[in-house]
Amino acid sequence: MSDWNPALYSRFEDERTRPARELLARVPLGSVRVAYDLGCGPGNSTELLVARFPSATVIGTDNSQSMLDSARKRLPAARFELSDIGAWQPDVAPDLIYANAALQWVGDHETLLPKLLAMLAPGGVLAIQMPDNREESTHRLMREVASEPPWEHHIGPAASVRTKLLTLNAYYDLLAPHAAQLDVWRTAYQHPMDSAAAIVEWVSATGLRPFVDPLPTDLRASYLAEYERRIDAAYSARSDGKRLLAFPRLFIVAVHQK
Repeated sequence: MSDWNPALYSRFEDERTRPARELLARVPLGSVRVAYDLGCGPGNSTELLVARFPSATVIGTDNSQSMLDSARKRLPAARFELSDIGAWQPDVAPDLIYANAALQWVGDHETLLPKLLAMLAPGGVLAIQMPDNREESTHRLMREVASEPPWEHHIGPAASVRTKLLTLNAYYDLLAPHAAQLDVWRTAYQHPMDSAAAIVEWVSATGLRPFVDPLPTDLRASYLAEYERRIDAAYSARSDGKRLLAFPRLFIVAVHQK
């Protein structure tokens, strides 16, 4: 895939940051010495950590150089590092590992999540939020259009780029034996969007990228046109003319055993 586009990602920053705030509000820590923001993106979530824990060392990590460049401009006093979450190791055991809308791009959660929890200092917190919208019309239609000619030959197995999440109960069972305290929940946000085109713009910054990046210019335009046509049919206008974009998200807050 091409590198991430921080400007496109940030066009819906308020909506993207809302679950990050709600995740952080459930973190049961009064003070933090070291916090890591895994998959920090343009720094909107890192900014929340800095505000909540002003005396902490806060380090943002991402595998996108363009996202890190944007984050450094936003928070010049914070630390940012280029790294891949699957192979990431902290320099010291942190009090908080925070991952907002990042781990859905990383595989093998059965191994990854217990490993992240074990990296924490005693009493530390692993806080995770992941989009759980693979079966929503936005993402189902991405796969549907991608499976048809003339796009299927170029796109290939794009749907496999993003990890299929476990169930809420499965995440609980996975982490409960290793956690002193565990909170799991799922929220379905309903975002009012101005048009079908606005919905396409939203997902263009994230989930749609693996589908459109491999396409030549002409096929990219035709794919997006057909995808928007189907989005327009799937998300009907409400009484005020807006479209409600349903966006389920899964949350996990696990406290490491002391």
